[in-house]
Amino acid sequence: MAPTIPALLCLGLSVGLRTQVQAGTFPKPTIWAEPGSVVPWGSPVTIWCQGTLEAQEFHLDKEGSLFVWVRQRPLEPRDKAWFSIQHMGQDHAGSYQCYHSTPTGWSERSDPLELVVTGSYSKPSLSALPSPVVMSGGNVTLQCGSSQGFNRFLLTKEGEDKSSWTLDGEQRPDGQTQALFPVGPVTPGHGWMFRCYGFYRDTPRVWSAPSNPLELLVSGLSGKPSLLTLKGPVIISGQNLTLQCRSDVSYARFALSKEGGQNLLQRPAWRPQGGLTQADFPLGPVGTVHGGRYRCYGGHGLSSEWSAPSEPLELLVAGEEPAGRLRDRPSLSVRPGPSVAPGETVTLLCQSGDRTDTFLLSKEGAAHRPLRLRSQDQDGRYQAEFSLSPVTSAHGGTYRCYRSLSTDPYLLSQPSEPLALVVSGVSGAPGLTWYLSVLIGVSVTFVLLLLVLLFLFLQHRGQECCRKSRAADPGPEDRGLQSSSSPATDAQDQAIYAAVSDAHSEVGLQLDHRAATSEAPQDVTYAQLNHSTVRKGTAAPPAPPSGEPPAEPSEYAALAVR
Repeated sequence: MAPTIPALLCLGLSVGLRTQVQAGTFPKPTIWAEPGSVVPWGSPVTIWCQGTLEAQEFHLDKEGSLFVWVRQRPLEPRDKAWFSIQHMGQDHAGSYQCYHSTPTGWSERSDPLELVVTGSYSKPSLSALPSPVVMSGGNVTLQCGSSQGFNRFLLTKEGEDKSSWTLDGEQRPDGQTQALFPVGPVTPGHGWMFRCYGFYRDTPRVWSAPSNPLELLVSGLSGKPSLLTLKGPVIISGQNLTLQCRSDVSYARFALSKEGGQNLLQRPAWRPQGGLTQADFPLGPVGTVHGGRYRCYGGHGLSSEWSAPSEPLELLVAGEEPAGRLRDRPSLSVRPGPSVAPGETVTLLCQSGDRTDTFLLSKEGAAHRPLRLRSQDQDGRYQAEFSLSPVTSAHGGTYRCYRSLSTDPYLLSQPSEPLALVVSGVSGAPGLTWYLSVLIGVSVTFVLLLLVLLFLFLQHRGQECCRKSRAADPGPEDRGLQSSSSPATDAQDQAIYAAVSDAHSEVGLQLDHRAATSEAPQDVTYAQLNHSTVRKGTAAPPAPPSGEPPAEPSEYAALAVR
């Protein structure tokens, strides 16, 4: 019974005091906390209560508690008092009110002071969807999530225009809870720094530790940079990786953001070559947390406005997943075989005995993203068929396949054993093969035409040589002319003479040339004699060979007439 009596006396005193306070006629005092009403676990806090100068005694009570703090000696100028909590704990969180007494009665109660303790649970994560960089005037969604199972989340905006929003938590497929806060429109020139907390509905003043701060940056319409990696889209866990952000605009700095990420990396720009500006973002040894979609931005000086975002870069991390769900390495096979001819159809089959949502097929050295196919359950095995048709030389190379789960599409299993695909025969696409065939046909036709033209030219040249040879070496019938007294005979003789004269004018020159180079003096005499006799219309007998008698003149003249 002894412990019960003081409790009843305390309860009666509290009720009596509250009855008097409710009947008070003095204005209600003001209450506040320093350094603030949201206090980290174990930190000190001071509650202040300020009333009138007639105040004699200040009281402070906590909702739901029978304990009352009493301070009988107010500070000078005797209108306020303070109540100190040395180590903030979960028991100190709650709603507080203060009031004071005067020589004539009690004041009204102050407005409630909600004293919150933070750090009772681990901090949640805060991210921006799709990115912490928002187009000017655009909206963004802030995602606050935790694995603690909170059913309430609170988002606070820091800076001059402080504000807060509270939402019920919703459960995700992976067992975590989250709340999605729409924010916007976002405009430049204002601070956009946020934090979030998680708590439970039955203890609304006991919060988790605050999340890491998230700052929203405003992007404009200036030229977007490009984001690239020198290692390809699939990175093996543990490898060092550096992302490069480049632009032909003279930006002073660059920023890198990850979709769903909690922070924004910033680097000063430098000029590797020409008019390009660039910033390197080393990610160090890559882990499973690095998988995702990245974008980069360019900024000028200290301006709060950034460029338009680059095209997204998907980073896939292959390795041993911590929970072991992707520990199994898939197998890769090819039908009809690893060596095919251009134009055929090839099927690459990726299989696994463990649960798989998606298979990815990657070609070694290719810069494009791997092919993705949803897996199919075939007799207890998961598989996907990647069809390549029609096959060209560009399909040749080394292939590997990976497994992934829908809960984390950027995390891949270990790769399959490499498979080499060989494309034999004429390289290139069917259109290129047709073009080469037409080109070869035209080339062959052109060569044949040139050969025909060359043959005709040589034949014509040979005929010209034969005509000149016959003209230079006249037959026995042209070597003598017979005179006649008839007019017809005279005309015929004149025609024959003109033809023979023209021919022998050239022959005489040739014979003169021969005579100049001949070693026999008698040939020179014969050539000159022959030329002179032709011009006079008489025929002279040829010089007889050495040792033979000369022919009779009458016979030579008769031969010339025929």
